[in-house]
Amino acid sequence: MKLMNYFICACLAITTLAACNNTATVKETVAIKAAISKQDWGETDGTKVDLYTLVNTKGSTVKITTYGGIVTSFVTADKSGNTSSIVIGFDSLSGYLAKPPYFGALIGRYGNRIGNATFTLDGKEYKLAANDGKNHLHGGVKGFDKVVWTGTVISDTLPALTLTYVSKDGEEGYPGNLKVIVQYTLTNEDELKIEYTAETDKATPVNLTNHSYFNLSGDVNNTILSHTLMIDANNYTPVDSTLIPTGEIKVVKGTPFDFTSPKAIGAEIDSVKGGYDHNWVLNRKGSILQKVAVLADTASGRSLEVYTTEPGLQFYTGNFLDGKLVNRDGKAIQQHTALCLETQHFPDSPNKPAFPSTILQPGQQYHTVTVYKVVLKN
Repeated sequence: MKLMNYFICACLAITTLAACNNTATVKETVAIKAAISKQDWGETDGTKVDLYTLVNTKGSTVKITTYGGIVTSFVTADKSGNTSSIVIGFDSLSGYLAKPPYFGALIGRYGNRIGNATFTLDGKEYKLAANDGKNHLHGGVKGFDKVVWTGTVISDTLPALTLTYVSKDGEEGYPGNLKVIVQYTLTNEDELKIEYTAETDKATPVNLTNHSYFNLSGDVNNTILSHTLMIDANNYTPVDSTLIPTGEIKVVKGTPFDFTSPKAIGAEIDSVKGGYDHNWVLNRKGSILQKVAVLADTASGRSLEVYTTEPGLQFYTGNFLDGKLVNRDGKAIQQHTALCLETQHFPDSPNKPAFPSTILQPGQQYHTVTVYKVVLKN
């Protein structure tokens, strides 16, 4: 596919006439056309990898690579007009081939954890990779975050990218041939819309999400502990020492898990052993797309509104980040310098019959939508 570039047109307007000296002050305004472009980004295992750049009419950009469907950057302006990426990432494929902790990646076949790396479906036991202690995490050793997806662009004037991947029967221990389509769209309202669709020829668990790490300041020298967060959830799912849900659903009121009103993330994090890495049971109102969380950073003026059709939200405060990784700016990524807001079904649902089912049957279509919207406040 040929390279598609940004289109910029300049419109000049005479805005002020100075009568005393009969001169005119000319002010230049720039109109940016929404577009998408593609570039070669290297290869892995003999497969070519591409990087796509989506730009909207505000000049905000999102970069996505076909390796892992990773969002490598999401650049927007802050309240002072300065631009920076609100997601952690790298500027080269090599950074991702070093296997960082799922930065910006599409996660599947099952996002989050499955206890004891085992589940039973239709009377048959399936054993998965135990890649998180004794548990299975984020689809296994080579989940959707480490495969090369096929990218398709509908129009070079529409900042939308479709990624396709077929997960074969038995891949990472899962049953069924699963065809997955994910479409990323950057709107002119600074919304990154992610639409997931999947079909299978055999019953299988499916729980897809995106694992972007956010820091609204755009600088990992700043922690996310001063960010405020609201989660529209009256309940959460407690976990055991290995982060597998116990099966209980508990109320958040009166606990450090209460984010029903905006609260600084650092306010009670020390009361949560290891930090936040839990699933909130969202206050659903049917199956429609609804706002479920708002993250805000006063210093930059940026807020991030999260909309989804999913029943759960995993809030993770980057507890395992340890400074060993360095971002695109050459800065160490320390603990609590980024966070995740992963829309999802509940962890370990295949082993928890009381949780909403994650089993996709032949003839059914898996379809969920999540939107991350950046809003500026002075």
